Amino acid sequence: MKKITQTAGRVQLGDFAPEFAHFNDDVLFGENWNNQDIDLKTRSIITVVSLMSQGLVDSSLKYHLQTAKNNGVTKSEIAAIITHNAFYAGWPKAWAVFNLAKEVWNDNEPAMTEKEAYAKTIMFPIGEANNAYARYFTGQSYLAPVSTEQVKIYNVTFEPKCRNNWHIHNAKSGGGQMLIAIDGRGYYQEWGKDPIEMKPGDVINIPANVKHWHGAAPDSWFSHLAVELDGIDTSNEWLEPVTDDVYSKLK
Repeated sequence: MKKITQTAGRVQLGDFAPEFAHFNDDVLFGENWNNQDIDLKTRSIITVVSLMSQGLVDSSLKYHLQTAKNNGVTKSEIAAIITHNAFYAGWPKAWAVFNLAKEVWNDNEPAMTEKEAYAKTIMFPIGEANNAYARYFTGQSYLAPVSTEQVKIYNVTFEPKCRNNWHIHNAKSGGGQMLIAIDGRGYYQEWGKDPIEMKPGDVINIPANVKHWHGAAPDSWFSHLAVELDGIDTSNEWLEPVTDDVYSKLK
């Protein structure tokens, strides 16, 4: 999940109320918004509903509406959220919020694709379509280099249901690969073993010469960093696709 940073407290109130500025920038946004128990899109929805319910329809709500859009809330979703909350918070409040929402979700702007919305939730770029290795994947994947010096690290992103073929990182000694999940939900599986669910922060250490696959869950985008480990006589051996029968057993 991308890191949220805030400086508005110190910029606007740093001299007048430094303690309040600290709580605003370091605790409210620095700690609370970066707690990964709730994703950023859900936090944005909760915040918009809370401010609307209190009748706070000033610049702070417009800021959080823009943040909600940046965190993947679509025009149709915000309309449904405001409409639903109108029955509980009040009809006049809904009218006021809709006036702000129309400015944020400008009709002249093209609607974001699922990929664009997901890209706003992760700290690393999605990169370009992984066309060079497309024949080794079921579904669409994307590849972005993070480090090409010292240690090679790539961000690999999978659309829902996308996975790579069974494959082996061959090496005479050393070698292998490390996966670090950064967003979404996915799976890793070694030949003859049960699949392992991967969520942000999970790390998988893949030994050399072990047959395996990894990819997205059926209902989620998924991104992981792939760290290439040095070894002697290393090579990648691509094998058969992960069949629908095997993949359909995932949840």
